Amino acid sequence: MLRLLGAQSLHIVFGLGDFALFTGRSFRAATQSRRLFRRIIRAVYEQGALCLPVILIVGAFTGLVLGLQGYYVLNRFGSQGLLGALVSLSLIREMAPVLAALMLVGQAGSALAAELGIQRNSEQIVALETMGASSHGYLVAPRLIAALLVFPLQTALFVAVGLWGGSLSGSLLLGVEPGVYWSSVEQAVGAADVRECFLKAAIFGLLTISLCAYHGFHADRCKSATGARAVSAATTRAVVHSSIIILVADYVITSFLVRS
Repeated sequence: MLRLLGAQSLHIVFGLGDFALFTGRSFRAATQSRRLFRRIIRAVYEQGALCLPVILIVGAFTGLVLGLQGYYVLNRFGSQGLLGALVSLSLIREMAPVLAALMLVGQAGSALAAELGIQRNSEQIVALETMGASSHGYLVAPRLIAALLVFPLQTALFVAVGLWGGSLSGSLLLGVEPGVYWSSVEQAVGAADVRECFLKAAIFGLLTISLCAYHGFHADRCKSATGARAVSAATTRAVVHSSIIILVADYVITSFLVRS
């Protein structure tokens, strides 16, 4: 049992170190990559424009649900006027960064892992390296830089749509005055809350896109499958590990910011 525990611990440490080196190589290769700006624009389109519908839909219904649930909770204490504060702080501090990142991982992250896995399976990555091109700089670095830009913007859009969803629930369905709702939002939200929201979004974007790229890039390391099954397994691991790391990182960041 001790031998198995030690082997698993070493495997985890090796994986974390390999992942950190992979991310570092990708950022370093970005400085030597040609036509980087064009590929960043394409990555922004993939992570931003293509994921926009799901962000709008999930953000709207998250705000609607928060408005309904928050009203009935606050109504027990006669504090319906604080509905805007409840919805805004719940969205900005926790739900918007986490849910937006999960949606982006489910669409853009899984597509990235599958694309890199297919390129590895068809030896396109090997061909790039044979021609002297940096596969990290060409395939991974633009996605990482785009994630640092797109994830905060998508999160901000998620918050905006969610706030309007909460206002819609409170004003049209439950009778809360719109002025009271938005006044509560203005009084509750501070600069520290916005900074925390954007910090979480940027960190989630970097971690998740790096993980998805890492699993797709090394799809050939799967021992239990080959070919298309290896790509499928790599994509599944990418989504699962990214979802877990979002929740873990959210707890770690929140615990440090709450203490400070």
